[in-house]
Amino acid sequence: MSKQPTSAPIVMISAIASGQGKTTVTAALARHFTQAGKKVRVFKTGADFIDPMMLQQACGSPVLSLDLWLLGLPACRALLAEAALQSDVVLIEGVMGLYDGTPSSADLANAFGVPVLAVIDASSMAQTVGAIVLGLRDFGPVRLAGVVANRVATAGHLSMIQSALRDIPLLGSLARQEQALPERHLGLVLPDEVADLDTILNQLAASVTIDVPAWNAIAGVEFSDEDLTMPIVPRLLEGRCIAIAKDAAFAFLYPANIQALKDMGARIIYFSPVADQSIPADADAVYLPGGYPELHAQQLGEAKNWQASLQAFLTAQKPMYAECGGMISLVDELIDQHGESWKMAGILSGTITLQKRLAALGMQSWHSSEGELRGHTFHYSTFACPLTPAAHTSRQKTQDQGEAIYCLGSLQATYFHAYFPSNYVASANLFLTATQNSTHD
Repeated sequence: MSKQPTSAPIVMISAIASGQGKTTVTAALARHFTQAGKKVRVFKTGADFIDPMMLQQACGSPVLSLDLWLLGLPACRALLAEAALQSDVVLIEGVMGLYDGTPSSADLANAFGVPVLAVIDASSMAQTVGAIVLGLRDFGPVRLAGVVANRVATAGHLSMIQSALRDIPLLGSLARQEQALPERHLGLVLPDEVADLDTILNQLAASVTIDVPAWNAIAGVEFSDEDLTMPIVPRLLEGRCIAIAKDAAFAFLYPANIQALKDMGARIIYFSPVADQSIPADADAVYLPGGYPELHAQQLGEAKNWQASLQAFLTAQKPMYAECGGMISLVDELIDQHGESWKMAGILSGTITLQKRLAALGMQSWHSSEGELRGHTFHYSTFACPLTPAAHTSRQKTQDQGEAIYCLGSLQATYFHAYFPSNYVASANLFLTATQNSTHD
């Protein structure tokens, strides 16, 4: 079937490393183009929850993952083709540095012929920006659309940068920001916690300068109608009601996970453990996602209705899946980063201890009889638990043992964050059957 050019330019926004300002620049561009009346779609490479929330606030539409390992090439192609054919601008925020990881942001860009926009923190350099950008372009190589110079001090500073870029376009620049997107130990804070977030985003959009002719010269990627084909999703959860904890303590939810549950036929309802809401009476299964339970430990420890409904739900042998923060909320005790102890729900024996250094990070897989369920882990805590894990995930790069998976009656709990579209059958089974493989001392 003949291919047709997209109606939208697509760029992969990447850098030499984390901390260069990829999210800030992506948010600034998304809000800038949105305010200009353009329909903007944004994707995030890699496993991430918080950056997509910020970027969704900037562009006004859900920000999905676009990752070759999590989704696979056909699904990535279909998502990108749909966005490109229905939008005016498509931005893909990369992960870490351009060539970091397997597959890397460069691999994703090259898989579809997407040009790369290099974000460079220019706060401590000038002409050296040119050397860095040439290296980014030629190492792979990648198709380089141009550069956005971030944290530029003055017009003279910007002129020195531009003179060093040779034949590479300076697509835009962003001055040093008095107000940046705030962060905490797992990355950015949640959008709802930033009272003036829209003000910050508007200021970023107003301060970003864009070379409009250079942007307009970015050619679209070609896709065919066949590229829009997504795999048929089995209706394995038809008629099932899944209750999902969703509030300030349980906020790490892939939009694609929710959509996957809906596509499989599930009806979704939400409730708030922090507000001491019980599990809804009509729920057939419960999903406790990750988040920041350590920031709401007192409320969760005092939430008697929530705790009683947990016990009743599990006594009824209804399936419950808890990941990372969701698992943390179920243990006996939580010791926060200040050394203070908090009582949790007491479902899983053991103590979670927050620490300042990272405990685990990276892509992992959960292998089961239904195949490989892919996802990631990212946490700053450790779990001292007397229970014997029913299984472990495996690390993507080495296939070494990864996170423990605890099964207790109808509960399955783990630090692992699952990406449901990577295996619909395995994901559905988390909410269909009560496991009988109880862990034991």
